[in-house]
Amino acid sequence: MKPKTPIYGLLAEFHEPEPLLAGAERAWEAGYRKMDAYSPFPIEGLSEALGFHHTRLPVLVFLGGLIGCLGGFYLQYWVSAVAYPLNVGGRPYYSWPAFIPVSFELAILLAAFAAVLGMFALNGLPMPYHPLFNVERFALASRDHFFLCIEAEDPKFDRGATRKFLEGLTPHGVYEVEH
Repeated sequence: MKPKTPIYGLLAEFHEPEPLLAGAERAWEAGYRKMDAYSPFPIEGLSEALGFHHTRLPVLVFLGGLIGCLGGFYLQYWVSAVAYPLNVGGRPYYSWPAFIPVSFELAILLAAFAAVLGMFALNGLPMPYHPLFNVERFALASRDHFFLCIEAEDPKFDRGATRKFLEGLTPHGVYEVEH
């Protein structure tokens, strides 16, 4: 008997957003955790149905802003008071109110860089290839069809049982996604 080829997961195709949302909720209730949904537009409640609740991006943006602020402040202090102190009109070397604009701007700059780079890193981008591209009908995900994919890495995944479960959601079709 020929062994079955390893697959990425099973993909269910829907024509409307409501069955996709209901299917994602039922899959979560059934114990599936490694799944994703694809649609041509945002569907309210779908991310909660898939179990996406929190992201680490705000922490990365805050840390980027904090590093920018402290780095800008320290650079100005070091230049003004340590490396090249100039006595201009009897003012003190360390005049922190003058350091606020540059510190603020560097905080914004590094927070923006952290947001963009963190978004790319957390989303696994760039990703020029994904196994879902092997399913010919998946091209309709950006037009007018809706898809729910349960990945084979899911602890509850069983090829036959998961296929039966997805077919019970009354999709237009269920497809195997090869690696």
